[in-house]
Amino acid sequence: MNNWVSAFKEQAGRITKDLRHRRLIQTALGKYEVQRDRRKSAFQNWESARQIAAETKWEAIQQLDKHLVEFTAKLEARGTKVHWATTATQARDIILEIIRSKKARCIIKSKAMTAEEIHLNDAMEKEGYEVVESDLGEFIVQLRKEPPYHIVFPAMHLTRGEISDLFEKELGSAPTDSPEELTMIARRALRKKYIAADIGITGANFAIAETGMISITENEGNARLTAALPKTMISLLGIEKVLPRLADLALFLPMLATAGAGQPITCYNSFYGGPRQPGEVDGPEEYHVVLLDNRRTELLADAEQRDALHCIRCGACLNVCPIYRNVGGHTYGTTYSGPIGSVITPHLRGLQDWKHLSQASSLCGACTETCPVKINLHHHLLQNRRNAVQEKSGFWERLAFRGFAASMNSPFVFRMIGTLGRLFQPLHRLVKGSRIDPLHPWTQTRELPRIAPQTFREYWRNRS
Repeated sequence: MNNWVSAFKEQAGRITKDLRHRRLIQTALGKYEVQRDRRKSAFQNWESARQIAAETKWEAIQQLDKHLVEFTAKLEARGTKVHWATTATQARDIILEIIRSKKARCIIKSKAMTAEEIHLNDAMEKEGYEVVESDLGEFIVQLRKEPPYHIVFPAMHLTRGEISDLFEKELGSAPTDSPEELTMIARRALRKKYIAADIGITGANFAIAETGMISITENEGNARLTAALPKTMISLLGIEKVLPRLADLALFLPMLATAGAGQPITCYNSFYGGPRQPGEVDGPEEYHVVLLDNRRTELLADAEQRDALHCIRCGACLNVCPIYRNVGGHTYGTTYSGPIGSVITPHLRGLQDWKHLSQASSLCGACTETCPVKINLHHHLLQNRRNAVQEKSGFWERLAFRGFAASMNSPFVFRMIGTLGRLFQPLHRLVKGSRIDPLHPWTQTRELPRIAPQTFREYWRNRS
């Protein structure tokens, strides 16, 4: 068992016993479901919208090479410097080199999951730079020195009281239970950082090939300040963010807001296509775009699973996942948690080290049903399991499945198992839940189903 598996099991076991934590998450996500369903009704036909979105992303990914060339050519024509990063290390090195060349000291960031993916904050802080997250949720978890809990709601696992205590300790503010006052405390602290920052770093929600523009959606205006105030702006985004046309956003912006947060549309929607142009009064003097591969092209080469690149990072699959609701976001130990994280993490970070995430699923299909771009998530989880076994399977796993196959293919052995099971099941209660129970991994938290007193064959034979 590798370290990632043991950490996942330990954390999952601890969190599922924390009833307060589970109640907090399930209450929050229950409210989300009500809001999402209410907003979905504003679409003339939600299922048709999902189908169009899925086909648009399919077109974007199938012609990714063409769209990326068009996107970068138009960005560069406006003076933007475009960088290509094959690995996370290359992406970090490119950004650190830009920061060094500007002799920067303070960097302000808006929310960017790609930055979490390449551990950018750690790299910048190790070089001695001050890094400040400007998204309120990200700012809170940064003060707690922990990663985001959720793709869309980074601090959803915290109560107002916990945030107030954190601000009192880290920012010296007075205790308060008011959400508005907590927001103002963070805002006052962040405004000083915007002024002091030399470089602003953003992510991207979409990259429009037709116009060569980055689209960013947010609710707080923090990304706008991150882009407008520092002299140098850097956008880090995965290559799969491309959409073919500007008009595609007429569907994707409301769909992202509805599926992700149950909103009709996100409060701020901004486009960035280059540095400040002659005659413009604000914006960065220098603009860099870093396009991150980090094994995405390997996933693109997999015709069976490449539609995982269609993900628009709305977090909808996390919100409905029974596993995520009980084990929480930090348990996954990776940047992208929940069903989509369990699908793509083995591709991004190694199948054998992260195959356990695909096992941590009930395969109920709720994620697939809610995905706004119709990614067949639970089917991909099964494919990951199959691929992991085909690539490398353990001795005991092979032995168990061969024994299972042999018993299922032999009527005599199958009948014997049923007969012995009915005979010895009453004795099981003597060892149930103890370490000598051969079924301990199951029975420590579950009841063993009672074996039927007679088989269907016996019932059919005796019915007359």
